[in-house]
Amino acid sequence: MLKATGVAAGVIGMSTALQAPSATAAPAATGAAFAHPGLLHTGADLDRMAAKVKAGAAPYTAGYARLTANRHAQSGWTPNPQAIVYRGSGSPQNYTVLYNDIHAAYQNALRAHVSGDTAHADTAVAILNAWSAKLTSLQGSADRFLAAGLYGYQFANAAELVRDHADFDLARFQKMLREVFLPLSDGFLKNHNNAVVTNYWTNWDLTAMACVLAVGIFCDDRAVVDRAVEYFKHGDGLGSIKNAIPVVHEDGLAEWLEAGRDQGHALLGVGLMGTFCEMAWNQGIDLYGYDDNRFLKGAQYVAKWCLGDDVPYTANTRKKGAIGGWSGTETATEAAGVDPAMTRPIWAMIANHYTKRRGLDASYVTRIAAKSAPEGGGGDYGPNSGGYDQLGFGTLAFTRDRVPGGTSSSPAQTPSASASGAPSPATQPAQPAQPGTPSASASASPTPDGDLAATGTGDVAGWIAATGITALAGGLLLLRRRGRTGGGA
Repeated sequence: MLKATGVAAGVIGMSTALQAPSATAAPAATGAAFAHPGLLHTGADLDRMAAKVKAGAAPYTAGYARLTANRHAQSGWTPNPQAIVYRGSGSPQNYTVLYNDIHAAYQNALRAHVSGDTAHADTAVAILNAWSAKLTSLQGSADRFLAAGLYGYQFANAAELVRDHADFDLARFQKMLREVFLPLSDGFLKNHNNAVVTNYWTNWDLTAMACVLAVGIFCDDRAVVDRAVEYFKHGDGLGSIKNAIPVVHEDGLAEWLEAGRDQGHALLGVGLMGTFCEMAWNQGIDLYGYDDNRFLKGAQYVAKWCLGDDVPYTANTRKKGAIGGWSGTETATEAAGVDPAMTRPIWAMIANHYTKRRGLDASYVTRIAAKSAPEGGGGDYGPNSGGYDQLGFGTLAFTRDRVPGGTSSSPAQTPSASASGAPSPATQPAQPAQPGTPSASASASPTPDGDLAATGTGDVAGWIAATGITALAGGLLLLRRRGRTGGGA
């Protein structure tokens, strides 16, 4: 038996490197301040990484080795900021410059927190300041919305790690996020580029949602955060949770809509929804548990499918086209084929939340996380844009000890340590009343990684990862050409 909803039933710790905030920091725009650091990583998370690596604990050391080996994580990286970034059309197509610099900023900032080496923090700050001083717009085809979403949420996460650095221009960076990235992502969720709302697949919405949420938290703007959370729960597009995961089965698995498209985009979507849930969780908003752990059920489904096991798929038809222009429909009838070697660095975060924080069974997700470990980051999964869609390094960042009783509350319920060791402001949002309870067991399985930019074109790069969570990943790098899918979405 199954329950159909949405589109499926019909048309579908480094105190020496970080100092007091800059005097130019903007005040909170709306409502009470949020916990900082508090996007993908809290102060407690950063302290844990540093302590575990210093103690030589596995698998943190293997995860840290992936970070230090990455060329983006080296101090002294020279940024190449652009006034206008183009993706999809326009000249020059220079978005690769942007995402390489963002990953260099993030990786150096993360490395600084773990090692205490101020040279890495200084490098991250230099990259971020250079871009906020120059970037004025994102342009191109519809892919400009992907650029805004992906690079907006990543930029915010990199900057969150150095927001207290004395040399970081916080106010200018917030202004850039608000004026360059947020309007595109916000606008996409409102009008979907003037297309039929289902014209764009799940991951398009999710990139925009991640950007809106991350910018709202980074800029202390509760109204922006509320818009993102409301869209996650009730949005009309295919990225809202009941449209992205439209069919729930009684065995505890739930169909991921984009599995009917291809493996790379389904993995991208799971990674983005996990990122969204993690950032919300760190502000006391439990979306991981929303609607009886619906995301867990969808992640389990994708993990099982990517391990090569059979999964059901309910045929669905989505409308495509421009409002007032051409129109059509497209029907997906079964889950696409998979390459068990394809992987993305998305699973450690999801597995650790459900099994360690909440004490739930997530067998397929757990297995695929182990197969993918230790997770790398941008630059480790091929040279094309899809290899940079996630910030990665989950083995280092998200491995955690099991919470006694498996009923961890959100970190935002209690004061979170700041990067300098001081407690965060007491004005943090209260834990929501929807913690989510286990209802069905989860199954475990291996991992895939897709390269695909969200447009449906590009190369798929996958690591054949080592088995065992403490082993260094290795193996063959596989490339496979994907063609453009219908509708350009």
